[in-house]
Amino acid sequence: MSRSKATDSASKAPAGGQAAQARVIKKYPNRRLYDMDTSTYITLAQVRELVMAHEVFVVRDAKTGEDLTRSILLQIILEEEASGAPMFTEAMLAHIIRFYGHAMQGFMGSYLDKNIQAFIDIQARMAEQSQGLTPEMWSQFMRMQSPLMQGMMGSYLEQSKNLFLQMQDQMTRQTEQVLGAFGIKRPGP
Repeated sequence: MSRSKATDSASKAPAGGQAAQARVIKKYPNRRLYDMDTSTYITLAQVRELVMAHEVFVVRDAKTGEDLTRSILLQIILEEEASGAPMFTEAMLAHIIRFYGHAMQGFMGSYLDKNIQAFIDIQARMAEQSQGLTPEMWSQFMRMQSPLMQGMMGSYLEQSKNLFLQMQDQMTRQTEQVLGAFGIKRPGP
């Protein structure tokens, strides 16, 4: 997440036309979090609840004012991953780590962000389709959706892979052109 969706959306105006005000949470040196809106100390679990409720917030260092939102969000992810049902495999985490410092680091963040947004859009469409279903109808819907969803996700993943490979090829060609303009040839395999 670049900076934080919470801090980025703080400057956007809601439907009412007034600018949304980000909820400020201060982090003190003793690692405690203080919610300025409620004038109470809160836990990391309560910050997670704010995220789940789509609340707009920013976490600031109480002394320096530095934006700590990303580090708090990463801490929440770490706790979720350690709680028994991890989302990321060890191999996936190793791949992500390898992208740090790599020429493709900036691209990878954008790529993951767009893919997660596409997945959220698919999930929203499924939820929209299932509104008003009884438990029996929901059960039938899910049985029908399972093969459909598997096919849709398979197709989506294949398209995503192809897009990534095309972008990688394009970047390689552009790099070779730039280097060629300076008389630098790409070393052979």
